[in-house]
Formats: sequence, C-alpha cells, structure tokens
Amino acid sequence: MIIDVHTHLNNYDEDITVSLEARLEQLQASMSHNKVDHALVLTSYTVNPHRPSTREVVELTKDIDSIHVVAGVSYKNYRERDLRELADYLTDGLVKGLKLYPGYEPFYPYDPRCQVLYDLAMEFDVPVMIHTGDTYTPKAKVRYAHPLNVDDVAVDNPTLKLVICHVGNPWIRDCMEVVYKNANVHADISGLVLGDFTDRFEAFMLSQIRDMILYAGEPAYLLYGTDWPICRMRSYLKFVRELGLPPEHLEQILWKNANSLFRLGLSEK
Repeated sequence: MIIDVHTHLNNYDEDITVSLEARLEQLQASMSHNKVDHALVLTSYTVNPHRPSTREVVELTKDIDSIHVVAGVSYKNYRERDLRELADYLTDGLVKGLKLYPGYEPFYPYDPRCQVLYDLAMEFDVPVMIHTGDTYTPKAKVRYAHPLNVDDVAVDNPTLKLVICHVGNPWIRDCMEVVYKNANVHADISGLVLGDFTDRFEAFMLSQIRDMILYAGEPAYLLYGTDWPICRMRSYLKFVRELGLPPEHLEQILWKNANSLFRLGLSEK
C-alpha cells in the first residue's frame, strides 16, 4: 500500500484557470497511474480562486474513501468560527490533521497564538503538520521555517503529534536532531524537488535521507509524501525505493507510519 501524506488541490499556474473538480480528477489520475492508494490533501493558509478552502475540499472529497483532508490554518487570520468549524470536521472525521505555514506567513510555530490550535489537535488526537525549509515563493521568509523552531513546540506539548514537512530541507541535519530527540515528532520527505529529480540531485538527496535514517534510527518517524502537483509522483516513488531500505522499513515509510499517525484505520492488502 502507498499513502501520500502531502498533496494539494491548489492551482499553481495562475495564468491558467483550472476548476477544483478538474484538479481533483488530475490527482486521482496520478494516483491511479502510480498505484497510490490514499492521499492526504492539504489545504492552504489562504483562500482565493486558486486555493480552495477547507470547506470546499471537504465537501468535494467527503465521499471518496481514498482522499483525506488536512486543514490548512492561517496564523494571521483564523477566527473563533474557524475553530468551531474545524472542531466539527474533526468530530466527524472529515479532517485528519492541521497544517501551519510558517515562512509563508511571518510567525514562529511556538508563537502563543498557535497554542489553541495545538490544544485542538491534542483534544482530537490528530497531527499538526508544519511547513519547514525552502518555500515555493521567494516572497516567503525562511527564518520562520527552520525545523529547530518545532523543538519548542514538541517540548512544551509532549502529547502533541507533529510533522516536520519537507524534512526541513535544506536544514535536514537540524531536522534529524529534532526528530531523534522528540518521540512526538515525525517528518515527511515531500517537496524536495520541483517536477522530477535529476540524477545528480537525486543522488545528493538520497545521501541526505540515508544519513537521517542512520542518525535518527529505524524510520518509524518518516512519512512518504510528494507535494503533488509541484512534485511528480512517479519520480518520488523511484526516489524512495532507491533508498535501498529493508522491505519492512520501506513499508513503514510508504504507508504504515501514516496509517497509524493519522489514524486512517487501513488494513494491509
């Protein structure tokens, strides 16, 4: 089984209008072509014609068993009514986690304004995914997105399940330490490249992820994700399989860790 924990239905080429329904069809087609069984769709920190709201994505996908929603939350703009809506979705199992976007928005994840979101996640036992590392736009401020910032959150909330997105790239060594030190912290390998890996860059990133596994131990903390449509599923599956891991560790990364962390309740084929 394969679970992609990091996909989007955003339209990144804003010069072309693509409906939300068409974007979902493209995601499902890519999943089918690459034999990906389940995908988590992460909504954005902003809502506009190219970035659908959590409500839109939930309504569109709620009857599709292979698609699960992680709700993006705007640090700057969330309101009490947004928290009530999220609580309703979490109660009904329509949202499987929360996502914060430091860097894209100017805040550190240990900012006190985030605590109510962490409390909500702990109440419903769902992970909080946190953007770290490089950003898709040069307008973002990456000092807010350093993976070391997640350590404060993990220490202050030891029962909170956290995911460092993109393994903190390019600060992968710092991500290693945060994951190794904190039992409640996981990391996904999404968004390491735009499009497909080149041979040279793939070899470089393979060495980085192998070093992380060597340092942090057996990869019960590591999650497979792509950042589709920014990154291509085919190239990413080739990448993770070329890590050369034992079959049981590959299974952990490809689906077992995500199944447990997000409480998807899936059974092995």
